[in-house]
Amino acid sequence: MAWILPLASSHRFGGIDAPVRILRGLGGGSQGQVFEVAVGEEALALKWYFPTFLRRDPGLAERLAESIRRGSPNGDFLWPLALLRPTGPAAAMLGGAASGFGYLMPLRPAGFQGAVEHAAGRLTISLQNVLRSAFFLARGFHALHSLGLCYKDVSLGNVFLDAGRGRILIGDNDNVEVSGRGGGAVVGTWGFMAPEVALGRSRPDGGSDLFSLAVLLFLLLTRHDPFKGALERAIPCLDLPARRRLYAEEPLFVFDPRDDRNRPDPIEHAAALLTWPLYPRALQQQFERTFGPGLSDRRSRTLTGQWCQQLAATLDQRRLCPNCAEENLLDVRLSGLCRSCGAPLPPPMRMRTAAGLVAVAAGNELHPHHFDLLLAEDLDHPLARMVAHPRRPHLLGLENLSPHPWTLTLQEGEAIAVAPGETASLAHAAILTTPNGEVTIERPGESSAQA
Repeated sequence: MAWILPLASSHRFGGIDAPVRILRGLGGGSQGQVFEVAVGEEALALKWYFPTFLRRDPGLAERLAESIRRGSPNGDFLWPLALLRPTGPAAAMLGGAASGFGYLMPLRPAGFQGAVEHAAGRLTISLQNVLRSAFFLARGFHALHSLGLCYKDVSLGNVFLDAGRGRILIGDNDNVEVSGRGGGAVVGTWGFMAPEVALGRSRPDGGSDLFSLAVLLFLLLTRHDPFKGALERAIPCLDLPARRRLYAEEPLFVFDPRDDRNRPDPIEHAAALLTWPLYPRALQQQFERTFGPGLSDRRSRTLTGQWCQQLAATLDQRRLCPNCAEENLLDVRLSGLCRSCGAPLPPPMRMRTAAGLVAVAAGNELHPHHFDLLLAEDLDHPLARMVAHPRRPHLLGLENLSPHPWTLTLQEGEAIAVAPGETASLAHAAILTTPNGEVTIERPGESSAQA
């Protein structure tokens, strides 16, 4: 690839005092190229636009400057930091100051890989971390929409996953705009655009973002396109008119509960058929709403906060098969069969909090929202984590991740102090008392006054 900015060179730009050293090229597309750069001792990314693209989007510099002044909605965005324009030798090298501009943003940390790798089945990631990634994605869009902004160009290529932690980063934020303003050259990507945007009846806004977010969440959870089923398989050539029909004029959700004409193919679409049944009905119904009535009625689309609520609740249902240790998602009050080995899954031990029930399983956590119904779901600040004994994994303990001591009352009535950082066995636990509230440990077959 021929790079716009010479590698291993250093330049001064308007918009920043320190020189910018061009370390290496990271990639490019139709809009421009992205470089790893150093500003002082800090490693950053620089996106530099092609003049041809800038002529199509004359308001881009103003939008970027506005985003930089506003700041990132939260830490899940690779948000623009500074707008750079060529000056002096850099301007001469690029053919004049009017030849383009770029912007600095944080460099994607090691450990984050493109979500396209997950969708292609090339990324090893636990079910828990898939759900966590989906939660953080919905939370990022919730933060964005809370500022009155819309992302517009939602696609799988703009999201990065840390498979080991279930964290995400959202890139390519240069198309972000005030919802409803309707500027910019980019309106979306086929397969992600809401039908009204794809048909040219509406410009992208927060309402169309909700549809695009649902597509992205479905891809994360199932590794499959929500509209590619039997109807798409019958199309000999997926050209633009065919895409328009598939995604905008006659879209049909592959798991539409009332119309099975577009079901996934058992061979070509095996991932969808394997993953969709894993999720509880309450989560499936959010997709059915958005990809059913929400195709034409924007008010029927699941909101960002509703996604966060349902994804957090789904994480609370996670349990591990005692036979093969596979992750399963089942109502904590019910028995079932393991999705992997078919072994019986008895109802697990569970924790009853102010917000409901949490299955006792290694890796599950308690968060502030479990103790206060008025708090929004937040996975960033766990108060407790369930851990398995290192030599006897069927024995579980609860690690105190909070800064405060707890009291654990055993079934026999004995009270045990659990200091911050300590882990207490749950084998005979009955009640956990914390500054955040009380937790009752319930076992299968035990009756509860709140059940």
